[in-house]
Amino acid sequence: MATGHSPDRGSGKGADRGGERVTLKQVAAALDLSPTTVSLVLNRSPAAASIPPETHRRVFAVAEELGYRPDFLARSLRSRRSRSIGVLVPEIGDVYASDVLSGVEKRLLEEGYFYLIASHRSRRELLKEHMQLLRDRLVEGFILVASPLEEPPGVPSVAIAGHDSLDQVTNVVIDHDRAAALALSHLAGLGHERIAFFKGPAQSADTESRWKAIVAAAADIGLDIRPELVLQLGGSSIDARFNAKEVYQEGHALGNRLLRTGSPFSALFAFNDASAIGAMRAFLDAGLQVPRQVSVIGFDDIHAAAFQNPSLTTVRQPLNQMGEMAARILLERLSGSAAGAEDFVTIEPELVVRDSTGPGPNERTPRQAAS
Repeated sequence: MATGHSPDRGSGKGADRGGERVTLKQVAAALDLSPTTVSLVLNRSPAAASIPPETHRRVFAVAEELGYRPDFLARSLRSRRSRSIGVLVPEIGDVYASDVLSGVEKRLLEEGYFYLIASHRSRRELLKEHMQLLRDRLVEGFILVASPLEEPPGVPSVAIAGHDSLDQVTNVVIDHDRAAALALSHLAGLGHERIAFFKGPAQSADTESRWKAIVAAAADIGLDIRPELVLQLGGSSIDARFNAKEVYQEGHALGNRLLRTGSPFSALFAFNDASAIGAMRAFLDAGLQVPRQVSVIGFDDIHAAAFQNPSLTTVRQPLNQMGEMAARILLERLSGSAAGAEDFVTIEPELVVRDSTGPGPNERTPRQAAS
């Protein structure tokens, strides 16, 4: 379990100094100010706006000089507020989660909230255990990233890529119908008729919703989905399915499997960018030119997508924005604002066309196109 940085300062007891803890009253006495004034400044309270900037500077300087630190637990028990949030992710090193966490962190730090991060590696029992541990540490709410919930979490929560309507939970979701239509219309418009697909892993909260959207979008534009061209992530021996390195590797392995089927296809729509990049590497290693002989489109728009060779066409989820929005919604819930009370908040995707998609060949297998 990892902890986030917190700029929060508050009333309470401070750090050990010569065997004794420096108190807020001692800081106030050194400044010849009231403890209330010092507490308002150190807590960055809105009420401190009327206190002169020079006083703010002096308070922080003397608090640092004396080694003052707030007694977090005592303050939480007195106020019944910990100003801390639990953040749960499948895997901390996942490129999807890291982009989301950047937005979560930005908003929480701006609002003076502390956060604790735990990864559950898609194990439901570990997710429940971590949630209980975080509740024991007095977190006021949860932000869950691609972490399916089976029951209400017991505190206000926001689930990114959540799909279940539960008490006290707001789900931040991408519009999968729109995303599927954007990707398949793009490929169909380029003349691709035989499209291969990487479905998401069974553990992913988005897999079922996205696949249903793809099936519906394909039917709308008259594309046939051929079972032999549908492969699913998570079908290998890889355990940490959300580890970026291993998703790249699995995409590479599935790309090679597609080539070995011998079934004609001219384009691949992958569940995420990491698997798309891995498959693209497999195609290039096999001597195929992307996109002249096979087009590839991903999903998410991770940072690496724009810097591949060729750069990856993808359906963009504004991951950083989704993280920042999740944090904002949760803080609104904690403040009692009606604005944070929706069950679902839908984010619009965007098609980002780069160099990995191009005109489709006429009913040739990739290997035939290479010959």
